Amino acid sequence: MYAPDDPTRYQEVLVSPMYLAGSNGTGEAGFAPVAHWPHQYLDEGPCQLLVTSPDQRIRIGWLGDDFELWKISAAEDAFSASRWTATFNHVTPAEMVAGLTAALVQDYDEAIASDTPGRFLTGPTVPWRDTVRPLTDAGWNLDGAAELGTVEIIAPDDQAGILIDRRGYGSDRTTVELWAGPPGWGTRAEATFTARTPSHLIAATAAVMAKSTPVVRERHQVDRRMQHLVTMTPVASATPIAEAQVSRAPTPLDVRRTAVTQAVHRAARAPRTAADLRVMAAQSRSTGAAQNGRDTPRPRPLPGCRPTRRRPGADAESPSLNPC
Repeated sequence: MYAPDDPTRYQEVLVSPMYLAGSNGTGEAGFAPVAHWPHQYLDEGPCQLLVTSPDQRIRIGWLGDDFELWKISAAEDAFSASRWTATFNHVTPAEMVAGLTAALVQDYDEAIASDTPGRFLTGPTVPWRDTVRPLTDAGWNLDGAAELGTVEIIAPDDQAGILIDRRGYGSDRTTVELWAGPPGWGTRAEATFTARTPSHLIAATAAVMAKSTPVVRERHQVDRRMQHLVTMTPVASATPIAEAQVSRAPTPLDVRRTAVTQAVHRAARAPRTAADLRVMAAQSRSTGAAQNGRDTPRPRPLPGCRPTRRRPGADAESPSLNPC
């Protein structure tokens, strides 16, 4: 364990492979794709936060104090029993959960646009190879020693895999399990899917596991028993190239900043009003008079303002945001 005064305890690090990074305890990444869906914060019962699709057919529950941290399901309507259920334990990175929630949002939007029930209710496809294709395409290998009636695909480092169990009957039985890390309470990440879960949703979750992109964690969030299995690079010391390789979707703040910047540049190049042109002409005459030696008083800067220095290479037409 880290000492409370250890300066590296809360240091942010890039952890890879992602599937061994563990949970950061917040679940923000998993909820990000459904941030626009209705949220219900619950005081009673194990579920602390419930996010649903607008018609309540898709339900995403956060059981913050439970071993099974996430419970996600889909039903034919708001009052029907779940058609399938996926659970993620407390060690599973929320980025893996985001693979499923993002796919559900896409399915739901397509269903609304086409007035159809939605792919999230279609059920699994045959053969099972469609489920594991993102992993096999990434170089994960079939385990020839798997038990009869099961199929297991293992990561090249032998620290993660997907187990498909084709034995038994019943729609509520677990047929697919994604796992990562050695067995243990704080080391093994587990995601399980019941029999009727659509294959493309499991594949979307598995696809995130197959990515080599690292994720950010505070150093203490990576279990000590896992640190010899992962690579941890302090965020502050990451090279620009490494940072460029960590791709992310633009946040709403990024979008707003870009829109503001574009608006400012458009305004700088937009045609002036008649009043603006008269003011500009007057300023031009005043400047010309000063250059001709006339006694024209210089405007005094506002208190506390400094003249703006243009950076080398700056666009001459770029507007100045200095209030002076």
